Amino acid sequence: MDEQPSPKKTSKRIAGRRRAGYLSGSHTTHRLRYHLVFVPKYRHLVLEGELKTRLMELFEQCCSVQDWDLLELNVQPDHVHMLIQLPPKISVSSAVKLLKGGSSRVLAIEFPSLEEYIWKSGFWSDGFFAESVGMKEEEMIRRYIRDQDSKRDKVTKLK
Repeated sequence: MDEQPSPKKTSKRIAGRRRAGYLSGSHTTHRLRYHLVFVPKYRHLVLEGELKTRLMELFEQCCSVQDWDLLELNVQPDHVHMLIQLPPKISVSSAVKLLKGGSSRVLAIEFPSLEEYIWKSGFWSDGFFAESVGMKEEEMIRRYIRDQDSKRDKVTKLK
């Protein structure tokens, strides 16, 4: 007869999954992480100062309300990088729609000076970049997102 694992061993394995970023639903265990990038229309250099700070708050608020994990976030003057963990019931495109649509509406109200950048079709450019992130690549992607500031500074010095 096969030997059953002791309850202690099973609970350690589950605890290890939580530490590795696994989440559980009623019938699932998952770790769905994505590197997302999106840009304002025409890549205008507007994501700076108070607007940048407010945008970061809005993304954090959206993720909190939706119960998503925002693992990394870097806002550059002309684009946004984020590493996000989503549940399996949410498609990547639905998550991006909520992030971009919600932030666009709030920014239009709170920053009337953006009117020249926000038309009927919104503040953000259509489309986005998305890439699934496995356990092996995650630290590399995290460094890439964090290092966006130093990369921009190097390009500025070259000009």
